[in-house]
This record gives sequence, structure tokens and C-alpha cells, in this order.
Amino acid sequence: MEHRPHIGIIGEGPVGTALAEGLRRAGYEVETSGHDSERVERVAAASDTIILAVPHAERKNVVKEMGKDHRGKKIIDVSNAVGPEMSFAGNPRKSSAEELQGWLLDAKVVKAFNTVFARDMTEGRIEGEPRAALVAGDDPAARQQVKELAPAIGFPPADAGPLENARWLEAPGYLNLRMAYQDPKVGPDFGFKLLSHHHGA
Repeated sequence: MEHRPHIGIIGEGPVGTALAEGLRRAGYEVETSGHDSERVERVAAASDTIILAVPHAERKNVVKEMGKDHRGKKIIDVSNAVGPEMSFAGNPRKSSAEELQGWLLDAKVVKAFNTVFARDMTEGRIEGEPRAALVAGDDPAARQQVKELAPAIGFPPADAGPLENARWLEAPGYLNLRMAYQDPKVGPDFGFKLLSHHHGA
């Protein structure tokens, strides 16, 4: 029987809750933690893979709460750089995921799931149509594991290359939010889908 990683999700908001539901349905063992710093540390210590599903501004606090329990682990960053009043809080020259990797030098950071709204993360679909899970990271094994997590939930995965490319994943993630919430006629009932002549992009 294949080894399935124990998943720890830091963040119990809509994103963390939806991913936890999808992963549990797919047969993964999942633990979650909200704002309790002691539980954050416990969940991080017990998990092979840690999903950071917290607001952009909270990431550094969570990194401190995890302590040294991130070493050698895969960290999946699903955040988007959104500031007050839907402003862009990121940096086009350095993605939030690259910044996170700088804080967690001994971990393997992967950017994924940030281009999908929370409401679609449980199954990876809108009206039966699959949304793409774009995955970027410098460690090939970590990137591959996330590419296996994605279809277990329902997302067709797409390899977006090294972590440097996360800056270009964060741009459409932010565009998603602007399109959905600046115009009340649009809302979050849409998403990105990759079309290709080749299967298994």
C-alpha cells in the first residue's frame, strides 16, 4: 500500500476547511489548526506536509509558531498577496512563496491552489468542469507530491516549474479576486482551466 503523507493544515477559514474536506474525502489523514499557537506547533510537528491556508499578513506569525518543526517538510503555500481594501500586497520581483522559502530555509516550499476560490477547493470543479491546479516549487519530489494531491481532490495538475514562477501564479490569483469582488455581477463562479493537445500537462 502506498504511503500517503499526513497533512497538516494551518488555517481553519474557508480555504483550509475546503482543502481539509477534499483531502479527507480522498483518503488522506488531515489535522487542522486555527489561531492556537500551541496547536499550530503540534500540527506542524505531526505532519509530513503542511498547508499554509492563512491570510498573507499572518504568514510570518505562523512561521514563528511552527518553530523548528518545518525542517525537511513540504510546505504548500496557498495564499494570495491581498492587502486592505483589495490592494496588492505582493512584489512582482519576488513572490510570497519565495519570501516564505527564505524564512523556511530547511523546508521545501511549493505554491499551489492559490488560483482557485475556496468554494471550489473541495472538489476542484465548477458545475462539473475541472479547475487547473498550477504547481510551482524548486524541489522536484515536493512538486510531484502536490501534483498527486491535486487529482486526488479533483484538480488536473499542471507543472508550473521552479518556485520563481510562483510570482506569475500569484498574479492570476490576485486577478481572480479583483474580477470576482470588484464587480458584484461576476462573483466567484469562475476559474482557470488549462486546455492542451497533450494529456497530463
